[in-house]
Amino acid sequence: MEDDKRDKADSPTNSQQTVSDDDEIDYTTKPEFYDPDLDNKDEQWINKKRHGRDSDAVLSCPACFTTLCLECQRHEQYLTQYRAIFVVNCKIGNDKVLKQNNSRSRKRNRGAEGVGGNDACSTDIETFKQVCCSVCSTEVGVIDQDEVYHFYNVLPSES
Repeated sequence: MEDDKRDKADSPTNSQQTVSDDDEIDYTTKPEFYDPDLDNKDEQWINKKRHGRDSDAVLSCPACFTTLCLECQRHEQYLTQYRAIFVVNCKIGNDKVLKQNNSRSRKRNRGAEGVGGNDACSTDIETFKQVCCSVCSTEVGVIDQDEVYHFYNVLPSES
C-alpha cells in the first residue's frame, strides 16, 4: 500500500510534481534568431525585385516549397491557374511537348468544318512545353510558344 502512494507521488501526471516548459523558459533574454525588422526587409527586397509592379501571388512548388515566381497574374476563369513571364527555379522539359488546336480558330471555323475540312485549324496549332521545378522536378505548368508560363500545379501565397 505504501509503495502505491510513493508511485503516485513520483508520477509525472501528479500536478504538484509536474513542471511546465513555460516555467523553464527565461523570457528576459531575446531569442537568438528573431529579427523584428525582418518583415520590412523582406517587403523591400521583393519590391526591388518587382520594380514596383503588382502581383496577384508569389508561387511556390507544391512538393518542396521552392519559390517559382514573384510576379504573376491570376487566370480570370480558372482561379487556381496563373501566368507569368519572369520565373525563377524552373526548368523547361523539351522531352514533353504538348500540341493543341487554337480554340479561337475552332470556334470561327465551325461552320466551315463540315463543308471544307480543317485546313484553317491545322495551321493554327499551339505548342506547349512542360515546366518543372528545378529543385525537385515536380511538374508545375507549361510554357507556350510566346514564352509565357502557365502555372497550374503551384502553391500561391499573398504577395
